[in-house]
Amino acid sequence: ISLGILGLMKKENDSVATEFILLGLSSSWGLQLFLFLIFLLFYMATVFGNLLIVVTVQADAQLLQSPMYYFLGHLSFIDLCLSCVTVPKMLGDFLQQGKTISFSGCLAQIYFLHFLGASEMFLLTVMAYDRYVAICNPLYYLTVMNRQLCFQLVFACWCGGFIHSITQIILVIQLPFCGHNELDNFYCDVPQVIKLACMDTFVVEVLMVSNSGLLSLVCFLVLLFSYAVILIHLRTHFREGRSKALSTCASHLTVVSLIFMPCVFIYLRPFCSFSVDKVFSVFYTVITPMLNPLIYTLRNADMKTSMKKLRKVCGTPLPCE
Repeated sequence: ISLGILGLMKKENDSVATEFILLGLSSSWGLQLFLFLIFLLFYMATVFGNLLIVVTVQADAQLLQSPMYYFLGHLSFIDLCLSCVTVPKMLGDFLQQGKTISFSGCLAQIYFLHFLGASEMFLLTVMAYDRYVAICNPLYYLTVMNRQLCFQLVFACWCGGFIHSITQIILVIQLPFCGHNELDNFYCDVPQVIKLACMDTFVVEVLMVSNSGLLSLVCFLVLLFSYAVILIHLRTHFREGRSKALSTCASHLTVVSLIFMPCVFIYLRPFCSFSVDKVFSVFYTVITPMLNPLIYTLRNADMKTSMKKLRKVCGTPLPCE
């Protein structure tokens, strides 16, 4: 009997999943090479654009003292880090047939993806508040949005992202994984990983939806409400000031929509697969971090002026001009 029990335990231990197989975006070798070249260009543009913004804001004392650019610098830093969570692994997988990731590597991807993603959502909410104060109470803007408050708000965003992410990890790490270990995506995320657990995960799914889905939806609604209040307030402003403020709000709303809509679609629903899931995943992890610099800052006059100063200091031309 003892030998039988030991044999059964050994069989169960052998069936425990220690790594996951990533099915990726395509099984066609030619298409994988094409996607490798395309996403490599996207990744290089993302890293260069966001790094350029971070360096420009840090190098220009005037921009660094402005609350809006202080927040934009942190947003670009988050996008820079977020693009490094999944894209390098995806690029490497395009060049090989077997796409696997260890269990610890999978957990690391989930942790940093949600840590940076949630921090970015909170930061965008803070930026909406910053624009509200700047437009609705311009005389008290610098008094209200002082350097200490800006630092506290950014610190709170990072803390909120950490709490959100560590909650995800605690729930996932307790699940038993055995047998089937194929993830129908190019990176690890909570919805796909939960499907592989060899137990009833209804309660865990509800907790995940409450954590990620409701967080995305609540932040998105708060942002829409705040910008609606701003737009209503702008009706009483002069035409010139209203036009500039509308341009700023429009760019902010564009970024907000690009980030929150895929998150709401992925997380605020039962964990069932749709054919467009990978499209939203690519858009959120690859496209959006690349578009943020273009939408937010590279089209901004103050940012362009600071980049010209930086070019004169470095003595090299910048492609953004």
